[in-house]
Amino acid sequence: MSSHTEHAFESAIEAGLIGSGGYEKRKPNTYDEALALFPTDVTSFLQESQPTRWQELQTLLGSKTAPTLLENLSKELELKGTLHVLRHGFKCYGKTFRMAYFQPNTTMNPEAAEYYARNRLTITRQVAFTSIMKKADGTNRHCIIDVTLAVNGIPVVTAELKNPLTGQRAADAVDQYMNDRDGRDLLFAFKTRALVHFALDPDEVWMTTRLRGKETHFLPFNRGNNNGAGNPPVEGKWKTHYLWDEVLHADSLLEILQRFMHLEVRETQVKTDKGLRTVCKEAMIFPRCHQLDAVRKLVAHAKAKGAGRNYLVQHSAGSGKSNSIAWLSHRLASLHDKHDVKVFHSVIVVTDRRVLDQQLQSTIYQFEHKTGVVEKIDENTQQLAQALSQGTPIVITTIQKFPFITQALSTLEKKGLGVKIDTAGKRFAVIVDEAHSSQSGETATTLKGMLNKEGIEAAIAAQLTDEEDDDLSDEVKEAVLRDALKRARQPNLSFFAFTATPKFKTKVLFDEPGPSGASPFHEYTLRQAIEEGFVMDVLQNYTTYKRFFGLIKQVEDDPDVPRRKAAKVLTRYLELHPVNIEQVVSVIVEHFRLHVMHELGGRSKAMVVTDSRLAAVKYKLAFDRYIKEHDYTGIRSLVAFSGSVEDPDDPGSSYTEVSMNDGLAESELPKTFERDDFRVLLVAEKFQTGFDQPLLQTMYVVKRLAGVQAVQTLSRLNRIAPGKSRTFVLDFVNEEDDIFKAFKPYYETTPVGENADPHRLSELQHHLFEWTVFTPADVDDFAKVWYRSKRHHSMNDHGEMNSILDPVVDRFKDRKEEEQEEFRGQLKAFRSLYAFLSQIIPYQDSDLERLYTFVRNLLSKLPRLGDGQAFVLDDEVVLRFFRLQQMTEGSIDLSKGEANPLKGPTDVGTAQSKDEEVALSSLIDRLNERFGTNFTEADQLFFDQIRATAENNENIAEAALANNLSDFTSYLDRMLDELFIARMEGNEEIFSKVMTDTTFRSAAHEHLATEIFQRVREKQEVE
Repeated sequence: MSSHTEHAFESAIEAGLIGSGGYEKRKPNTYDEALALFPTDVTSFLQESQPTRWQELQTLLGSKTAPTLLENLSKELELKGTLHVLRHGFKCYGKTFRMAYFQPNTTMNPEAAEYYARNRLTITRQVAFTSIMKKADGTNRHCIIDVTLAVNGIPVVTAELKNPLTGQRAADAVDQYMNDRDGRDLLFAFKTRALVHFALDPDEVWMTTRLRGKETHFLPFNRGNNNGAGNPPVEGKWKTHYLWDEVLHADSLLEILQRFMHLEVRETQVKTDKGLRTVCKEAMIFPRCHQLDAVRKLVAHAKAKGAGRNYLVQHSAGSGKSNSIAWLSHRLASLHDKHDVKVFHSVIVVTDRRVLDQQLQSTIYQFEHKTGVVEKIDENTQQLAQALSQGTPIVITTIQKFPFITQALSTLEKKGLGVKIDTAGKRFAVIVDEAHSSQSGETATTLKGMLNKEGIEAAIAAQLTDEEDDDLSDEVKEAVLRDALKRARQPNLSFFAFTATPKFKTKVLFDEPGPSGASPFHEYTLRQAIEEGFVMDVLQNYTTYKRFFGLIKQVEDDPDVPRRKAAKVLTRYLELHPVNIEQVVSVIVEHFRLHVMHELGGRSKAMVVTDSRLAAVKYKLAFDRYIKEHDYTGIRSLVAFSGSVEDPDDPGSSYTEVSMNDGLAESELPKTFERDDFRVLLVAEKFQTGFDQPLLQTMYVVKRLAGVQAVQTLSRLNRIAPGKSRTFVLDFVNEEDDIFKAFKPYYETTPVGENADPHRLSELQHHLFEWTVFTPADVDDFAKVWYRSKRHHSMNDHGEMNSILDPVVDRFKDRKEEEQEEFRGQLKAFRSLYAFLSQIIPYQDSDLERLYTFVRNLLSKLPRLGDGQAFVLDDEVVLRFFRLQQMTEGSIDLSKGEANPLKGPTDVGTAQSKDEEVALSSLIDRLNERFGTNFTEADQLFFDQIRATAENNENIAEAALANNLSDFTSYLDRMLDELFIARMEGNEEIFSKVMTDTTFRSAAHEHLATEIFQRVREKQEVE
């Protein structure tokens, strides 16, 4: 009969580590509790790996050699920590002793491989010690740890094991660490002995790097199952076998100690009686399961395949992307292939995040213990040029600096600092942080051209003989080919793109297949991040509101107006109307006071997302005015928008972010928002991406959101924080279905639609010339100027190019409006399709490249439809009534339904149909029909009285408090007739309509149920 005990599970792990895992078994009595070391292993390793130094020390100390070494080692561990001593050794009597040897980057040094083989990794079961923690009766607590792993006598890993078949799970092991293991005990001392502690059973693994009693924070260390948390079943093995078979394998653990684990030091502000003060917090970082897997697979693939590959790493928010990028950049910078040839000569990290460069430099310094490995480009492009020319191993920069490289080289030459960026035979790894924002358009093309300059020039020389266009000089032909080749994939560049929300183009461009046989190469889903507790589910409390309004025409005549433009203007009129803003602000402030401001110990914060800079100004003014009128305290606000804004309703006014924030500098806003007195941030196109504020708990949305923008904006709420158990979103514009469609593609695996047809480019090229708005000769004439060599440039070039485009613009203006828009749509389609396809298909077609250049410039010159005086209807229309009503409340469940595939660039024209002319009164009627009601003031009074009666009904009030909105609505349906009959004499006409018109009754019932439900609950909270 097989054994199903915890002891059997422990034995199986031991057997796995000793068998092929590279470990030796040790008995518990070899552990020295006072030193928290395995002394015999320490001294044996030192004698065998460094006999000369051991002998020199023994000559000095004689029989005291071993005790003295152990005492010095213990002191160094307590002073500098286990990681530092393992990586850099320790000193005893002026002699440096190594405590570990790590695997070399190449096989060129056989001696290094021999030293690596001398490491001793050991497993010891049932290590016993007496804890500092006493029993309840004051007597000593004797403890036993299930498994202890050591490297050359220094404990680095502990583990507590449980078996569900005997009634205990990993959660019980977590509880054991938190309640029965004391971080003050030397074996568990933070940084200075065991570095990581695992709690596991056959199904799950959890880990922590610091024991702090009940405040200990354990993280899941699981592979993920079906895009969610947990581990998948494995035939013939335990679900958690990867921990001992792979992660804790001797070679793997040594690599983690060498290249992954590091001490993270962060400054944070802590609230004290005297206000906020800055403190440094230390955390020992052990890679999470998906991070370790991603970095290792990327490195292994790059080592085997070399340069010229494009990888997509689709890791959700909360995945620890900064650490993953730091580890990957360090590994790639020192990577050699099987022939000991360096795979990449430099690693370039493209990011806009300031925190990343600081983290990279700090982390890599701990690995290398030397400076100069990482250079941050924070001054100018000349600094970037010099870093590239000097072959700096890791360069951190923004994508925007690359277009100015050529100019920077010229400037340096003039200063007598001649710098040459030699890319001949060089290979580069480019790590892109947030792929869709950094790897698109002409800027990315410049980057590729700069990093493969010599390769592109060689390709030009080889292909130039195939060019048959005799109307163009060789100089122009070369320039055209150069641009086309820069756009294509470069054989000496590999891109590693990180993003949580890839667009269609991102998934197609970064196409190295992963386990599914398609992009992404590696994936950590939003679902898994939420289920594992690394990010909040920002859709868990999502409330939508709808605006009901009525407009009336206040002018006698009834002018015809363009329908689309007029509808937009009327909608804009409503959005900025004081009544709308005041009602929305009222809901925002009162919701914040009732539901938000006391969360997180009174430190929770909210963001108001507006749809324009003028809206941000108006909402900020209304917000502050409302707070002042109601004499509320503790809810100060800040606003964020770019430039200056003039309010047309307040002639002569001018607002800036700085002036509205009482002189606060723009750069100081994020830090100031951390203060407890500032609780609400109103934004317009700022802080909607990349803003990391864990105390941000609630978002009020008064802007249309869709797609990636919706996900990125709402995800500002997803950062976890102590005490943060929920988030709120109040959305005044979007519907639940809109948000579901935006998030669903990124919740699990992201589906992708069909790719564009490459042949469509030739079709579009043909159709564009069919219009006869421009000719092939126009395209060639423009190319002769555009691609003119720099040494032949003159101040007249700009005028010459305009003289070619101007007649084309005139011919465009001669066309009918609908023809203009159809032609413009085809121009845009060609531009978009060529820019995309030329990166994945090696066209190298100079005709298409020249046309692309011509089209890009022509589009910027063409007049827009409706250019001229703005369309205004303010004087013709007035708001008759306005009502804001809560429509839905609850969670948006992403586990249901299907995701729509991401769509690629359109290959058809994007022309707008001609805007039909309609009577202003007709348009107003349409809007009122959609958003309004036909209630008179008497009708409204009738419903107000019914609502008041219901609110004061004890049974109805109890039902509202005890049920969700859906169940309460069903309950109220049974009471509705009684409520209406009680008030029938007050308004017989509407009573009759309620009782006979089922559609009207349903609408009235839904409206009343929502109003009663909300008011009863608000009344209860106030009381």
